[in-house]
Amino acid sequence: MMRSLWTAASGMKAQQTSLDTISNNLSNINTTGYKRETTEFRSLLYQSIQKETTDTNGQQKPIGAQVGLGVKVAAIGTSFKQGNMLHTEGQFDFAIEGNGFFMIEQPDGSISYTRNGNFQLAVNAAGGLSLCTSDGNAVLDSTGNPITFDANINTNKLVFDNYGNIKYTDAAGNAQNLGISIGIAQYNNPAGLEKIGESYYKESAASGTPRIEGQDANLQRSIVKNGYLESSSVQAVDEMVDMIVTQRAYEMNSKAITASDEMLQQANNLRS
Repeated sequence: MMRSLWTAASGMKAQQTSLDTISNNLSNINTTGYKRETTEFRSLLYQSIQKETTDTNGQQKPIGAQVGLGVKVAAIGTSFKQGNMLHTEGQFDFAIEGNGFFMIEQPDGSISYTRNGNFQLAVNAAGGLSLCTSDGNAVLDSTGNPITFDANINTNKLVFDNYGNIKYTDAAGNAQNLGISIGIAQYNNPAGLEKIGESYYKESAASGTPRIEGQDANLQRSIVKNGYLESSSVQAVDEMVDMIVTQRAYEMNSKAITASDEMLQQANNLRS
């Protein structure tokens, strides 16, 4: 009976983590570029009650006698399903249709990656203009350098094509290529990226190294839509259903603990 107590307790802990994940999904239902997370479970060790099982005639049975010792959270995976495109008409709003990530420079000089394309223009230390995120981090081009413009440029004449290439419309109305493109990277295993908060990811040993679009001929390039933002991939109905299932599983495990406690109480009350 003590085994059942700890087994049910492991179930309650696992379901609590699942509820934490669901709560995080719901809290980010309006976060631009957010990707839904799911909790993955795995059974714990099995205890062999009998290594060899035989019938009354001494014949070997085809199955043994093992009992499971509970469950654990194996991983919290991220689904990189494409989110809906929201039309914003923002001049420096971008949404990725495909598997790519925007390349962003962090304050410590490291490179992070995001699907949130809500960008702004800001005055940099040199007096020019830099394309940056809403929290001031520089957006990088395909060579890994911050995207900057001269201070006297007419930003209303900047044009962005479907691959993130930046062009400038001259007086004659012709779009001149500036030789700058927004840096887009892909990963062989995006689920292995490390989350560092604020919709940013960093590469890890599990994700592998980034593959830069436009430089890797084997990649199918993403489409960059200017004037759009990618919405969260969280669906409220799915999360509510998962929450109900998680709550019921938690309740059943708690009842198993209560039943085990009552059985132990009865055993303690036995008198010879």
